[in-house]
Amino acid sequence: MNATVDSASLLSCPVPAPDNACVTMAHGGGGRLTEELLAGVFRPAFANDLLNSRHDGAVFKPEAERLAMSTDSYVVNPLVFPGGTIGSLAVNGTVNDLAMCGARPLYLSAGFVIEEGLPMALLRHIVQSMAEAAALAGVRIVTGDTKVVDRGKADGLFINTSGVGRVIATAPVDAREMRAGDAILLSGDVGRHGMAIMAVREGLEFESDIETDCAPLNRIVDDLFDAGIRAHCLRDLTRGGLATALVEVAEVGSCRLLVEEEAVPVSAEVMGACEILGLDPLYVANEGRFICICPETDANQALEIMRRHETSAAATRIGRVVSADHGGVVLNSRIGAHRVLDLLSGEQLPRIC
Repeated sequence: MNATVDSASLLSCPVPAPDNACVTMAHGGGGRLTEELLAGVFRPAFANDLLNSRHDGAVFKPEAERLAMSTDSYVVNPLVFPGGTIGSLAVNGTVNDLAMCGARPLYLSAGFVIEEGLPMALLRHIVQSMAEAAALAGVRIVTGDTKVVDRGKADGLFINTSGVGRVIATAPVDAREMRAGDAILLSGDVGRHGMAIMAVREGLEFESDIETDCAPLNRIVDDLFDAGIRAHCLRDLTRGGLATALVEVAEVGSCRLLVEEEAVPVSAEVMGACEILGLDPLYVANEGRFICICPETDANQALEIMRRHETSAAATRIGRVVSADHGGVVLNSRIGAHRVLDLLSGEQLPRIC
């Protein structure tokens, strides 16, 4: 069978923008260049049956009566840093928020605010890192949006991701479920994400590079629930670091937590960077670490499960819930003195997620 193609139809076919091009205002105008951006950058990276319908939304059948939903926006500077990009950060951040609700992440949306002049090759790299992060976490990006703004209005690129997940926890995962005697487990060393960002931003050089800990946590959480671990509270450590997460759950649960500083792992590189910058590693951001607060009788099994995963191979016990009648966090320092942890009154690290 022979087929003829006229010149008009050829001109209507979107052609991927070359990698030496930059995003222009016309890419956000809804016309031919917008279609080229979608067809050349976003659709190939995130391709799936729901996204390929090219609708403004995604229609799917809920897999359970109980669903969890989360949303977050990412404005990190620089856009690419050791071990990650703003794209992988956006996917992992929302995946982890859902996992901390006791849910198995299923679908994500992605919204992009792109500054005119952003190199197309950089955008393509960031989008590809999102696709790889989504594949690793086992989620699909099923809908999204792009907007292009004038130069100087978006610091290169902002990303918003929202996610929906199926709740797999059979009991509430809530700080108010904590009880005196519960163990506090930490999935790994702290402070690497914030220090990876700052090392690039401030031009700091160390004997070995500090890489972000940015990673999905949902498969670890899946294994905990599949094994019957009674996770009273899960919390990923993001802005404000370990200390802030502990203070927040103590306040919500009206429990007093005792944490052993000696038990909290901090790499030598992160500790050195914190000393140079005058920062406390307990308050430095993470993007692939979480705390699990569970009954003492489940603690050893939970640690064994966490240590099977590369991301949480260094999981350890850092403290316990000592009282269920009032909130607060007490740190037993390396020298044996007690120190009350509180929320920072200002911003320790700007623009780290």
